[in-house]
Amino acid sequence: MNNVERWTHSNTTVFNIAYHIIWCPKYRRKVLVNEVEDRLKTLLVEKAEEIGCEISIQEVMPDHVHIFIKAKPTLAPHYIVQQLKGYTSRILRNEFPKLKSRIPTLWTRSYYCESIGHISEEAVKKIYSRPKECIISHTRHIKQRN
Repeated sequence: MNNVERWTHSNTTVFNIAYHIIWCPKYRRKVLVNEVEDRLKTLLVEKAEEIGCEISIQEVMPDHVHIFIKAKPTLAPHYIVQQLKGYTSRILRNEFPKLKSRIPTLWTRSYYCESIGHISEEAVKKIYSRPKECIISHTRHIKQRN
């Protein structure tokens, strides 16, 4: 992947922020199958686009959801999860009444979130061991863009 694809640009910011997020249905019930799974995938992409995110990878298992999502620096992970879970729960429970009878709410209140970056922790430590050189390098990159 080249740098143009990796970085996102706004008026004042260059960023590459991504999260690996996992959540489960209430009681870890295996309800995310067949039509529910297909509809959930569609709804997740719709809502992500609406809030300004991009789902790069999504995997829906019968009892949990994995997504790899790229976001703006102005969106908190909690907000992203709240929007995705709330939107999909409301629509799926209306379209598939069996979900209402099996569980009181579609999703648990908890989730797992891990930030994903292009550089490793070791690379970050290396950068901080020689910060002046890195600042000069990043400044050159930004000047080249303008």
